[in-house]
Amino acid sequence: MKLASYLVDGKPSFGIVVDDGVIDVPPLTNGRIANLREALAANALADIARLTAGRRADRAMPDELLPLVPDPQRIVCVGINYRDHAAETGRDISPAPSVFLRLADTLVGHGQALVRPSVSEQFDFEGELAVVIGRPGRHIAEADALAHVAGYTCFVDGSVRDFQKFSVTSGKNFPATGPLGPVLVTTDGIGDPTKLTLVTRLNGEEMQRSGTDHLIYSIPQIIKFVSDFTALAPGDVIATGTPAGVGHRRTPPVYMKPGDVLEVEITGIGTLRNPVVAE
Repeated sequence: MKLASYLVDGKPSFGIVVDDGVIDVPPLTNGRIANLREALAANALADIARLTAGRRADRAMPDELLPLVPDPQRIVCVGINYRDHAAETGRDISPAPSVFLRLADTLVGHGQALVRPSVSEQFDFEGELAVVIGRPGRHIAEADALAHVAGYTCFVDGSVRDFQKFSVTSGKNFPATGPLGPVLVTTDGIGDPTKLTLVTRLNGEEMQRSGTDHLIYSIPQIIKFVSDFTALAPGDVIATGTPAGVGHRRTPPVYMKPGDVLEVEITGIGTLRNPVVAE
C-alpha cells in the first residue's frame, strides 16, 4: 500500500495511491482520522486498506505534495552510515550509530521548494532511505525492530556545509531543507529493505548510487539504538544515512543553487523531486 499527504481545498489531507490517482481517506472515516500521523497513531492502516479496497481514485495525484508525515515528533538522522561515504569523508566508523535530530519545519514535500539559505552557497544534497515508525516503543530489541516500522520513503538531508563545520545542528536545520516523500510504502510493499537501490540526481546527472545493503548499521540496529535513548512514536522519521557522492567531496565541489532540480529515487518507492530556490 502506498500513501501520500496533500492539500484538498487548501486543507491538509492524505490518501491511498492507486494507479490513476488517490483515494482521499478522511471522508471515509467521517473525519475521525485527518492525516497520516493520526492514522499511524491509531494503528489504522489495516482498517484504511479495508475501507478503500475496490474503490477507484476520487482525485488526481497532485503534482505537489505535503511532507509525508505532518509534524513528526522526532526526525532522527544517522550520519556516516555507508562505508563508501565514510571513506570519502575520511571519517572513522563509529562503534555505534552517529545520530542527530532535525526540526519539523525543515521538512518539505515532493514538488515543493527546497530552499537554499541566504547566508550560504554551500548547500549540499544527501539522498537517503527513511523509515517511518508505526508502532511506539522503548528499548526495542533488534529482533523486534522491523515490527515497529510502518513503511519506507525517500529523504533529502539538505546540508549547509559551512555551518555544519562548526555545528551539525545548525548545518542540518535550516527551514525547508529536508524533502520527505513522495509516498509511504508500507512494509508489505517493500519486503527486504536491504535490497533497494538509491539514486540521487542533480539536474538529471547521477550523483549517488548505492544498494541499501551497504549500510554500516542496519535498520534494526538503528531502531534499537534510537529507542534506547528516546521512546519512538508513530510517525517518527528515521533517515538512515547517505552513500558516497555528496557535493562537498567532489573536485570541484558541487553545491545546489537556485534553478536546480534534485531527485532521489529508491526502488519500489518512487522519485522524490524538488526544485531549488533562493531564500
